[in-house]
Amino acid sequence: MERLDYQKIEHNALLRRRIGKGITYTLLGLWALIVLFPFYWMLLTSVKSYGQYSGESIPQFFTLYPTLENYQMAFTAVPLAKYLLNTVIFTVLTTALMLFVTVLAAFGFSRMTFRGRNLAFTVYLAMMMIPNELVIITNFMTVTNLDWRDTFTGLVLPSVTSVFYIYLLKENFAQVPDELYWAAKVDGTSDLKYLLRVMVPICRPTIVTITVLKVIECWNSYVWPRLITDNPDYFLVSNAIQTIRESGFGRENIPAMMAAVVVISLPLIVLFLVFRQKIMAGVARGGTKG
Repeated sequence: MERLDYQKIEHNALLRRRIGKGITYTLLGLWALIVLFPFYWMLLTSVKSYGQYSGESIPQFFTLYPTLENYQMAFTAVPLAKYLLNTVIFTVLTTALMLFVTVLAAFGFSRMTFRGRNLAFTVYLAMMMIPNELVIITNFMTVTNLDWRDTFTGLVLPSVTSVFYIYLLKENFAQVPDELYWAAKVDGTSDLKYLLRVMVPICRPTIVTITVLKVIECWNSYVWPRLITDNPDYFLVSNAIQTIRESGFGRENIPAMMAAVVVISLPLIVLFLVFRQKIMAGVARGGTKG
């Protein structure tokens, strides 16, 4: 009798877990549809012809006659390829300099011993409390006084440091046992060699995460590039969207506008899909102590 009661209790518990999982997966599936629907609608609109899109009194959720002419128009109506090239140059330069500064600063705060280190790091963290608007104003005045407007130097330099990224990597570096550092010093290893051969490989997931997040930040940057340059030769893809929207081409031909948005968004989507596991691992390591 007791055995039957135990089996019944176990069966009920298993049934409740299955029902709970079913409800959870159903809600997650609905949420995924809500999140992904704008991307589907953007892609669908981009493959509709202008006549088909304009002739729909009720929006259709599929098309039997997809076309790629909107993508051709997006590259011919505005210099989208040039904007993409500018963005790639800006992103690569900014990310490379940011990694150089971030890795060295994080190593200094986590391993180097000097007077006032903790106070300096506390003051540095306090900079996160400064509103971005104040930083933009200061950077704008500095770049203008140095005559760096309408140059890649003016675009790149104000974005090569990040308090948050340095803090994240510093916490990750601090998890590496001190014994490895002192053993390396006994073997005569320099600090730079120890950083490159020990710390960087161990903390690679966090460094990859920082790199991907910085690339996304640079690719989506809008306010600073729009503020610091009026020369179309230095426009980025974020400025391209605004240029397309302000032109008659963008206001009249919504499918072509959506095609341009797809082209601009695709690199970030591919980047995230490729490095999604390393991003999750890097964030987890950066937030774990011990």
